[in-house]
Amino acid sequence: MRLAGRITDWNDEKGFGFVVPNGGGDRAFVHVNEFQRGSRRPVSGDLISYLPTTDQRGRLKARQIRHAGQKVAVPRSPSRVPRAALGIAALALCTALALFRVIPFLLLVAIAGLSLLAYLMYWVDKSAAQRGGQRTPESTLHLVSLAGGWPGALVAQQHFRHKTIKQSFQSVFWGTVFLNVLAVTWLVKSGVAAELARSLSG
Repeated sequence: MRLAGRITDWNDEKGFGFVVPNGGGDRAFVHVNEFQRGSRRPVSGDLISYLPTTDQRGRLKARQIRHAGQKVAVPRSPSRVPRAALGIAALALCTALALFRVIPFLLLVAIAGLSLLAYLMYWVDKSAAQRGGQRTPESTLHLVSLAGGWPGALVAQQHFRHKTIKQSFQSVFWGTVFLNVLAVTWLVKSGVAAELARSLSG
């Protein structure tokens, strides 16, 4: 059964606060990700309706949150971008290029390592979002993708269903993918990548 209440102790920087039900009762944890699509940014004192649930530790948590008077949004359509398949295909292509000596083996190691790092960072950020903990800055996620970890980021986005809806994030993310591919292509064709690999292995 849905309840109505007011938001209190809202921390806009971290995107969470609490809701005290009308008529009294235990307050529930509120996270910005639980507001339906198209909702404005909440502030302390906002009247909302929500579905009370409990997390794994038995703590009250508000789900399916709407501002007072807000219409029910049409459910989000699942993303049609096969992110995981694209990420795995990119890693497979890099592996093939390294085996045929089109790109240095060290470049493959760097891309694979950064992809693993990106995957772990998305996992940590998703976990922090669910429990209201310290988030990983979006700029840090983009930096790892720009450096070459975008295949792992693609896999993580689909696996954890994280950062796939926010259009501003996705626009910057795909920009980092384009710039990284452009940079790697130049490094390989110019011979800089091979020269760097020789100097590091020597």
